[in-house]
Amino acid sequence: MSSAFKIYALFIGSALLMFGGGLQGLLLSVRGAEEGFSLTALGLIGTGWSVGFVAGSITVPLLVKRVGHIRAYSIMAAIGTVTILLNLLWVQDIGWIVLRAFSGFCFAGAAMIVESWLNEVADNKSRGTIFSVYSTINMAASTVGQLAMAVTGTFGHIPFVVGAIAFICALLPSALTSTPQPRPISSARLDVVLLYKTSPLAVIAAFACGMANGTFGTLAPVYGFAQKLDPSTIAYLFSVTAIVGAIAQTPFGRLSDRIDRRIVIVGLSGFAALIGLLTVLINPGSGTLMFILFGFYGLGAYPLYAVAVAHANDFAKEGEFGRVAGGMLLILGIGLAIGPIVASWVMNTIAPVGLFIVTATFHGALAVTAFMRMKVRPVRDATGRVRFRAMSAEKGVSPGTVTLDPRTDEKPGRPVTTTAPTGEAEIIVPDPIEPVVLAPDHPKPDAPGDSEKSDKPKPE
Repeated sequence: MSSAFKIYALFIGSALLMFGGGLQGLLLSVRGAEEGFSLTALGLIGTGWSVGFVAGSITVPLLVKRVGHIRAYSIMAAIGTVTILLNLLWVQDIGWIVLRAFSGFCFAGAAMIVESWLNEVADNKSRGTIFSVYSTINMAASTVGQLAMAVTGTFGHIPFVVGAIAFICALLPSALTSTPQPRPISSARLDVVLLYKTSPLAVIAAFACGMANGTFGTLAPVYGFAQKLDPSTIAYLFSVTAIVGAIAQTPFGRLSDRIDRRIVIVGLSGFAALIGLLTVLINPGSGTLMFILFGFYGLGAYPLYAVAVAHANDFAKEGEFGRVAGGMLLILGIGLAIGPIVASWVMNTIAPVGLFIVTATFHGALAVTAFMRMKVRPVRDATGRVRFRAMSAEKGVSPGTVTLDPRTDEKPGRPVTTTAPTGEAEIIVPDPIEPVVLAPDHPKPDAPGDSEKSDKPKPE
C-alpha cells in the first residue's frame, strides 16, 4: 500500500471518528435535557468525557506498546461502538456519566493511534501539509456530525445507531492495511511546571479556554433547549459556531505571527467576553440574533487556544515543544472537566443563560491577564517565533496531535534583539535599565533566558 493511500485511508478513518464524536456530543446534551436530566447531571456528563479523555491520553500508549496499533485501535473502536449503543439502552443520568467517561477514554486512544500513524507516514517536508489537512478534516467532520442531528433527530434509536456505524467504520482503514505497524507512540509528557516556567500566560489561557469551551460545548445545547429550540435548530446553531470558529483560526493566527500574540489574545478573549455579556443581557430567543451571537462567540473563542500554544512555544527552549504542549493539554483537560460543573451550578442558581456568565468571566480574566503580561515581558520578534498552526480547542486534541505537529521539530529563535544606529548590538531586557552596548567584534553574552523572570545579561 503506497504512503499516499495510507494517508487518505487514515484521513477517512479520522473523519468517521470525528463525525461520530460530533454527533454523540451534541446528541447526549439535547437528549439528556429532553429526558429531564438535571443541569448538574448534564454538566457531569461533560466532565466525565474530559476525565476519560485525559485518562486515555495517559494510559493508551501503554496498551499500544503491549498489543500494537491495529489491535489497540480495534479495542478503542469496539468500546466506542458499545458505549454509544449503551447510551440508547441505558437512558439514565448516572449511566450516561459513566458511559461518557468510557467514550472519552476510547476517543483519546483512537485519535492518538491515528495521529501517530500519520506521523509515521509523514516526513519533514510533508508534515506541515498533512497536519493542516488533518486539522481541517477533523473540524469539518465534527461539524457535519453535529449537522447530522438535524436529519436524525434525537428521539428513537436512529441517531445512536448512526453514531455507532461511524465509530465501527472508522476501524476499517487501519484493519485493511497490510503494511507493518508504526513505531510505538511517543506520548507528549504532561509537564505543567515546565509550562508555567515557560509562560504563566499559557497556563491561564489553557485553563480559561478549557473552562469556557467545556461549558459552551456541554451546556449551550441545554440553553438552546431551554429557549424552546428544536433539535434541528440547535444543530444548525452549533454548526454556525464551529464553521465561523474554524474559518477565524487562520487569519487571526497569521496576524499573531506578525504582531505580539498577546495583543491577539487580548482582542479575541475580550471580544468573546463581550459577546457573552451581550447574550446575558439580551437573552435572545429563537431567531437570527441568536445565530449572530453564537457565530461571534465562535469567532472570538475558538482561535484562542491555538494562539496560546504558539505563544508558549515562542519562549520554549529547543526540544521542549512536546512537553510544553503536553502541559497545555493537561491544563485544557482540567478546565474542560471543571467548566460544566461550575456552569451547571450557575445555571441552576440564576437562569440557563447563566452559562454565558461563566464564559464571559474566564474570557475577561484571560484578556486582563494577557494585557498585564505585556507590561512584564518583551515581545518576540519575527526571528524568535514559531509559525502558527490551527488547532482545535475542543475535545479532539490529544497528545498524538503534538507528535504530528511540525512545530515539534522546530527550533525556537533567540529572544528579541535590535540593531543600534551605530551598527552595534543592543540587547533589550524587560527591566528599565540602560542598554548594554558591545563592540562589534566583541562576543555577545547569552540572550535573556526563556523563563518568565530573565536575569539581566552580564557582558564578559
